[in-house]
Amino acid sequence: MESTIAGLPAHILLVHGVVVLVPLTALGLVLVAVWPAARVRLVWPTVVLAAVTLALVPVTTEAGEWLEHRLPRTPLIRAHTELGDGLLPWAAGLAVVAVVVAVRHVVAVRAARRVPATAGGGAPEVPAGTAPGGTVATVVVAVLAVVVAVGAVVTTVRIGDSGARAAWTGQVAEQPLGGSQGETDRG
Repeated sequence: MESTIAGLPAHILLVHGVVVLVPLTALGLVLVAVWPAARVRLVWPTVVLAAVTLALVPVTTEAGEWLEHRLPRTPLIRAHTELGDGLLPWAAGLAVVAVVVAVRHVVAVRAARRVPATAGGGAPEVPAGTAPGGTVATVVVAVLAVVVAVGAVVTTVRIGDSGARAAWTGQVAEQPLGGSQGETDRG
């Protein structure tokens, strides 16, 4: 399968989506796992983000493998590709924990609907402890969410750093090269 977009290696374009979506998904996951008010509004967008992220990671990795076979073998590229293979489990973790939070949220909302409406006549609030497993499970899921989110973001940063080093080490001059735009004549 050819892995180019408009003549450019797809990996260098797709990687931007991963670099944005992994931290965004991680942030959303932590918010919905630890903050009930955020959960009400953001649980479904977080699940969608996690699913898109989970789908994008292997596509980006595959495009990276395509590119790897068209570049000279260097230790920096080898290090980058080895690190790159480690992101999929973290993306899967984000997706699984997001689904767990969503399922617990749905169960809690259904349990709250069985409770009589509040005096104001509005929708019933989700009482604490109505999610499956109660408070202990809520804390465990929140801790899991934070661990997976931090792991995913740290792994993404490490992969990105190694990729930037592989692409740019030895490519940038220490001093400005003559003839570049914006350079003024100081003589």
